[in-house]
Amino acid sequence: MEQTASLYPKDQKEMYALLKAQMKAVLEGERHVIPNLANASALLDGALQNINWVGFYLKHREELLLGPFQGKLACMHIAFGKGVCGTAYSRGETVLVKDVHQFPGHIACDCDSNSEIVVPLFRHRQVVGVLDIDSPLLARFDETDACELEAIARIIENSCDWSELPGLQ
Repeated sequence: MEQTASLYPKDQKEMYALLKAQMKAVLEGERHVIPNLANASALLDGALQNINWVGFYLKHREELLLGPFQGKLACMHIAFGKGVCGTAYSRGETVLVKDVHQFPGHIACDCDSNSEIVVPLFRHRQVVGVLDIDSPLLARFDETDACELEAIARIIENSCDWSELPGLQ
């Protein structure tokens, strides 16, 4: 990861500008959710420094189900309203946690994670899943990350045909 991340500008705004352009290019011409999320997680993993997990949880029936990701093994099922992912899903808003050990009900899939950001994904104003990124550093994510990752989430949303995903109805 470090070799790839070093190819990106060190300036946060420049890095995100490049990442958004690359995300649009990578997802262009493909509408299926699974390959788009797989490539999106790989691109984010290569671009973002000091992270140890990036991926997606998708609404499936009455819970969040693990989707494409990069990193260690992860929790497969998360109840709505539980942990950082379930909280972001239920609130329909980004949740930025500077210290996961201080977050009530945090689900520790990886004991190396110390901070986390979760951004909801929408289809027709309904949350269909979340983008989840963990870091071994405390306070790794800030408001700029939140804003830029929300913009990336909009690119991903608009690139996918969510009707192909079973369990969303």
